[in-house]
Amino acid sequence: MNILVLGGGGREHALAWAISQNPKCDRLIVAPGNAGIAALAECADLDVLDGAAVVAFAAENAIDFVVIGPEAPLAAGVADALAAAGILAFGPSAAAARLEASKTFTKEVCDACGAPTAAWARFTEAAPAAAYIRAQGAPIVVKADGLAAGKGVVVAMTIDEAVAAVEDMFGGSLGAAGAEVVIEEFMAGEEASFFVLCDGKTVLPVGTAQDHKRVGDGDTGPNTGGMGAYSPAPVLTEALVQQALAEIIRPTMAEMARRGTPYKGVLYAGLMIADGRARLVEYNVRFGDPECQVLMMRLGAQALDLLLACAEGRLAGAAVNWADDHALTVVMAADGYPGTYAKGSAIRGLPALPEDSSHMVFHAGTAERAGLVVANGGRVLNVTARGASLREAHDRAYAMVDAIDWPEGFCRRDIGWRAL
Repeated sequence: MNILVLGGGGREHALAWAISQNPKCDRLIVAPGNAGIAALAECADLDVLDGAAVVAFAAENAIDFVVIGPEAPLAAGVADALAAAGILAFGPSAAAARLEASKTFTKEVCDACGAPTAAWARFTEAAPAAAYIRAQGAPIVVKADGLAAGKGVVVAMTIDEAVAAVEDMFGGSLGAAGAEVVIEEFMAGEEASFFVLCDGKTVLPVGTAQDHKRVGDGDTGPNTGGMGAYSPAPVLTEALVQQALAEIIRPTMAEMARRGTPYKGVLYAGLMIADGRARLVEYNVRFGDPECQVLMMRLGAQALDLLLACAEGRLAGAAVNWADDHALTVVMAADGYPGTYAKGSAIRGLPALPEDSSHMVFHAGTAERAGLVVANGGRVLNVTARGASLREAHDRAYAMVDAIDWPEGFCRRDIGWRAL
């Protein structure tokens, strides 16, 4: 098969790495890719938000299957354009992708199907939102309604912090994403990520993970796109998985089908665990980043078979073959992230690191210049390892981190601390 993966981050490097190991994959193109992806696939300069351009590129290159990595092309309707052209694609329609693209939409779906989630209210102006915050008190959660690249959620511990977040969002800091704001009840507990595939009818669980959102050790400092992750997540017991499927995932899928927008693709449920129950924090309509890296590390070549079964509506006969192992990834980020950071610093030591089924460095924000790998983003590398235990995966990953020569980068030193 000729396969096209859309995206250029650590998630897409992990997807490409897993797909490339499957004998069904004859030719692999990633658009736009990055310096790490270029070592295992062709990279193409393509506007992944332009459905017509993606369709034309797929036709010119005899692409049999398109895997859409990030949320933005899904929200822009790229999966719809491919479907209309008769090209097999993995990823939900734009209508179904509203489960991530609109916080309000997701809350309305949850209310309609009875899925347990935080109490909420929606606002289009700052003054009534601020009044609601003062009436509810803190802690409280402020979310931009639209896609904000992981930066649209503020967990405010004080009223002043929440009001400032509202004023910031309505002031245009997040562009169109902040034109509407959802304010939610603060849910205490432990958060974990649950991933399922859905082909419009069948739901197939594909794994659990836990990521570390805050920039500093001990889960301190501002939220980021994710500073590391591990899989499986011990907090998501089999009983909690079954409760989430019965009360959250399957009712949501039934409601989406009832609305005439059946969901097809991976659904990533962020769950808050407290008092032996799971409640929905939010949905994402793509693999998490960096959770995808640990899931792909554990799935390997079978990932392509599962994605194909999902896209072709064959999940009823599919199964996930998990090894009894663990994976952990450490994000190396540019100094200053998630605030202002510099690009262009050289990263040395990567060629000497092992690359096998237990050790991989997935590139997130890198480029190649004059033969050197350089930083080209905020989150730059995902240093990932597998082990028979989480401790073994942890120690292998940090041994690789310590072998990377990049003075302008930093990482958390405590990934996996909750489980360890």
